[in-house]
Amino acid sequence: MNNPPDAEPNRFSRRLSRYARVGANVGGVAAKMAGARLLGREFGDQRNAAELMAALGGLKGPLMKLAQLVATVPDLLPPEYAEELQKLQASAPPMGPAFVKRRMRAELGPEWKTRFESFDEEPSAAASLGQVHKAVGHDGRNLACKLQYPDMQSAVEADLSQLGVIMSVQRRINPEIDTTEIAEELSERLREELDYRREAGNTALYGAALKSESQIRVPAVVPDLSTRRLLTMTWLDGQPLLSFLDHSLEDRNRIATALFKAWWHPFATHGIIHGDPHLGNYSVFDDDGRPEGINLLDYGCIRVFPARFVGGVVELFHGFRDDDRGRIIEAYRRWGFGDLSEEQIDVLNIWARFIYGPLIDDRVRTIADGVDPAAYGRKEVWKVKQALKAGPPIVVPREFVLMDRAAIGLGSVMLHLRAELNFHRIFAEAIKGFDEAKLARRQSKALNAAGLAGLD
Repeated sequence: MNNPPDAEPNRFSRRLSRYARVGANVGGVAAKMAGARLLGREFGDQRNAAELMAALGGLKGPLMKLAQLVATVPDLLPPEYAEELQKLQASAPPMGPAFVKRRMRAELGPEWKTRFESFDEEPSAAASLGQVHKAVGHDGRNLACKLQYPDMQSAVEADLSQLGVIMSVQRRINPEIDTTEIAEELSERLREELDYRREAGNTALYGAALKSESQIRVPAVVPDLSTRRLLTMTWLDGQPLLSFLDHSLEDRNRIATALFKAWWHPFATHGIIHGDPHLGNYSVFDDDGRPEGINLLDYGCIRVFPARFVGGVVELFHGFRDDDRGRIIEAYRRWGFGDLSEEQIDVLNIWARFIYGPLIDDRVRTIADGVDPAAYGRKEVWKVKQALKAGPPIVVPREFVLMDRAAIGLGSVMLHLRAELNFHRIFAEAIKGFDEAKLARRQSKALNAAGLAGLD
């Protein structure tokens, strides 16, 4: 990869302007919500939720992405808020051609156009931190060029300053959950998404982890056309997953199997997980309309777990399968939960048994029989909240955040597909022969090969 120019300056003036706009919008809603209790209105009132969405919807960029992240972490916000925040479109007004030319010149130099056979100045997709342009390389390959919007570092720092406001709202609604670690985790992951060098490494890491899986395609990075704020990859043709919902059960199961392997195989073999499992991050490649597998896209939000955490996931699987409470307690310890009372362990088991249910059940089934995708996990969350109210708050370890989010996101997609699989056998195959020490060595080797070891 080219040596990138210095990081875009975290301009104080830009940050100050963003602070003012973000603080006014978010703070105004928070103040209304605080006053609502004095007037007898509930924090979960639909009007409060709609007001928060309206405030955030006017702020394109990182805060909107952050709000969506918060909305998909189970048990952080009541259903009214989660539903409203997930309506936010993760898209910003695209940069026009003149703006694109200036940005490309800044990344690849004044002769940047000569580096491509062709380059479409109109974006094919626009998101919260950048936009994607289709291009063709001199070698004839179709390329996807992900170009970051200007001044994103300033915007991210300004928006993260308001994460505390969002978390304070959460603490008033759900005091049973201590969100300190959650806020730190979300902040760190969002900052990482600004560095496309890291995303290039993440992409290479997944390419290595999934190289034997013919049903899953990972784009290849083009280092000579990439910088810290420009990521050029091979273009993967595919169709939206939602266009296959009316296909046969066989077709839907084929897609679901590929998705399940795309998340859990890298986790079991390399201790990594894709922390952003929404519909826009994968497409389906097909052969004359028959789905063959999935393209796994966007590697900005990747979590690398220590081997002990992965070992905890495997330990909990065996604990539930064998009804071994000792192994269950050991799993929570490995995950980083502090000293838990017997009552707190029972409460955590409500949620864990829900997530692990289809993995323990050795039969063909849906991921959650009779559950609407939009309500996946909601009943269990409510049970956990009610049970926790009687005791002190539980501090959720930061490593648990994206793990939980990935499981819920993937489960929801499985329900959309109405897939019927033996999830137990697919998961058991993924963790077959699991060895914590071997995973640690494999992970270290893969991180070095991908250029991620020691990357700040």
